[in-house]
Amino acid sequence: MVSGISLKELAAELNLAPSTVSRALNDSYEISAVTKKRVLSMAEKLNYHPNPFARSLRENKSKTIAVIIPERINTFFAQVIDGIETITQEHGYHLLVYCTHEDVEKEKKIVSLLLNGRADAIVMSVSSQTSDICHLQRLHDRGLPILFFDRICSEIPTTKFITNDYQITLEATRHLIQQGSKRPAFLMLSEDISITKERHRGFLAALKEARIEHNPIFSKVCCQNETTNVEILRELLNGPNKPDGILASVEKLALACYQAAKKENVRIPEDLKIISFSNMGIAGLLNPSLTTISQPACSIGEECAKILIKKLTKPNQPDLPNEVVILPSKITIRASTLAE
Repeated sequence: MVSGISLKELAAELNLAPSTVSRALNDSYEISAVTKKRVLSMAEKLNYHPNPFARSLRENKSKTIAVIIPERINTFFAQVIDGIETITQEHGYHLLVYCTHEDVEKEKKIVSLLLNGRADAIVMSVSSQTSDICHLQRLHDRGLPILFFDRICSEIPTTKFITNDYQITLEATRHLIQQGSKRPAFLMLSEDISITKERHRGFLAALKEARIEHNPIFSKVCCQNETTNVEILRELLNGPNKPDGILASVEKLALACYQAAKKENVRIPEDLKIISFSNMGIAGLLNPSLTTISQPACSIGEECAKILIKKLTKPNQPDLPNEVVILPSKITIRASTLAE
């Protein structure tokens, strides 16, 4: 079997013009069914594979979708990428994955790079530092299809995929209170991003509903550094009016809680009940097992990809609709929040 045969070589074997072979392989109406069958049969026999890069140049398309995420270690983002890839691969599209590491300057550089046509579309979750959106507006103004998920940019008129952050946090905080927590705390990485605002709003609504007065120091802004977060939480757990429950808005803060609690000899769940947004598979293996709020990450990725593939593969498609699509999260109760 011949490996890596070119289009020109395939055409020579068939005694046809390369242009005829190309049109046959692309199922052109100009080529008869008999010729198409003959070309496909010989292509299979000689193990011919089209050059995707040459085709991309001819079509002025990269056959690539860029995915911009804030961090790699968060299981949620990895699962979203898996969901996107299951759909894009079926249609011959590849992914370029960029990580901003929660740095808006890196985000701007990535966006500038993508303005040169390196990708046909963009799927994005903004960094925790993103407040000025001029760089994102330039992408949209250029006509490059862009949609957002999880951490969205509401000002850009396009499709955004989120989960029911307010409602699920309301329910999660109610669960903490029902399990005996009278002084719940809320942990976050940034007060400015869309998901944190909604989650914090749900947390405060549950406290108001239960007539629990909110202590502002229990809305704690942490950082990207794990060691620093552990120290921040040790100080919180050491205070005279320390929390007896924690809702972590991201999984890395839940893990920091476990470390801080161990260092301060705080027992989970007897002294401190913990619930966290997390999609990590090991949540049930922690000691004690962690109660989680799991987002439908794979489904979000799949839905993002479906809407972009439709836009990219069907001519004369309208702009992506300016709408917010909500896919609900779910709470899995485990030992870290159960009453004694």
